[in-house]
Amino acid sequence: MKRKFNLVLAVLMTAVMLFVAACGKDGGNSGSEGSKSSAPASSGAASAKPSDSGKPVELSIMWWGPDARHEATLKALDIYTKQNPNVKFKPEYVAWDAFWAKLPTLAASKTMTDVLQMDAAYIQEYAKKNTLEDLSDLDLNGIVDPSVIENLKIDGKLYGVPLSQNAQGIAFNKPELEAAGIELPQQNWTWDDYFAFARTAKEKLPEGKYGISDTSNLWDWYQWYQTANGGKPLMSDGGKTFTLDKELFMKYQNTFAELRKDKIVPPADKVLAFLENDPTADPMGSGAIMTRGATTGSVSALEQLLPGKVDVVNMPTGSAGGGWAQSTIFLSVSAGSSNKEQAKAFVKWFITDPEAGQALGLTRGIPINPEIYKALEPTLQPKDKLGKKIYDVALEKALPFYPIASGYTEWVDTYKATMEVVMFNKMSIEDAYEKLNKLGQEIAARTK
Repeated sequence: MKRKFNLVLAVLMTAVMLFVAACGKDGGNSGSEGSKSSAPASSGAASAKPSDSGKPVELSIMWWGPDARHEATLKALDIYTKQNPNVKFKPEYVAWDAFWAKLPTLAASKTMTDVLQMDAAYIQEYAKKNTLEDLSDLDLNGIVDPSVIENLKIDGKLYGVPLSQNAQGIAFNKPELEAAGIELPQQNWTWDDYFAFARTAKEKLPEGKYGISDTSNLWDWYQWYQTANGGKPLMSDGGKTFTLDKELFMKYQNTFAELRKDKIVPPADKVLAFLENDPTADPMGSGAIMTRGATTGSVSALEQLLPGKVDVVNMPTGSAGGGWAQSTIFLSVSAGSSNKEQAKAFVKWFITDPEAGQALGLTRGIPINPEIYKALEPTLQPKDKLGKKIYDVALEKALPFYPIASGYTEWVDTYKATMEVVMFNKMSIEDAYEKLNKLGQEIAARTK
């Protein structure tokens, strides 16, 4: 009898052990949706949650910006950790200059952070150095417009998830122009319209006030003119090709020379004393100029200088369009990260989570995700809505954003210095062209 009891007990114990093992096995598979999201993104990664395996993960992250951005980002990181307790962060945040001074060293030593903020002016450079992870397998359908994604790809790959909408346009002092009886800048105006507006404004405005400033010493303004009129960007193919269209350059610079001669724009010494966003020295904020270039991010500062007076229009256009409208700030993942899938999941979460959206607000501009912006819109101030408006008016005719190519900082500095000499009539426009074209071609040759 005792023997029979022991046999039954052994059978029962075996059954219990098998049942417990089976439960453990099922628990590991069903884990949670997090365990699925840790798979490669092409098979469903890129969901907004990282692996919930329970294994602690520390993601290092680095960004630049003002204090408001730092505080908002830290708050968002706390929200992520609350939602994903096994993920902690090692944050590092600095000013713009400090970020770009430090990043080359981190890239060279292969110690870049898992996640890092990236800018359109530098993303190609770091992508071509193989320091950034390809994020093409992230599913961003319904979050980011497919055309935006395609415009941002480098050699067919996506190296940064766009964070915000950004655009270049023209801000103008609406009530002062109306009071002077000057027709307001119109949507899709041309460069010829822009220069005609300047002449009309000078005729009708009081002494010491101008319709436009002299931007002949700013390389990006000239590039907008060149590309709007069908020319190539100044630097293309990663800087291997340099194109300074002589006919367009001479026409643009001669136009400004005539405007200076006729006192349609301020004298050179006054132009060089302007300081954007300074209450007394900002060209438009000070009341001296009726228009000023502005982006989605910068127009809000101008509205604070001139509350209720600022309206916006797109950049002057040509046969090819004009200005640009696209994201210029991203979150990227280091190619050397040991936590790539967790980093990818976090990057997607950053632009999709409603709670994160509320915490981040507009600290990186108009959110790229329309649902996040829609949730924020009722709380936005007029200065914030102007940022959205400048993006909306720029879209129709927008050209791609053409950043400074790697190695061309010297050329950009030389352009400014050279054209300022021209502004003071100390050098001919022809000589300026020869000098700038020669240097550009030399840099392009070194880049090949």
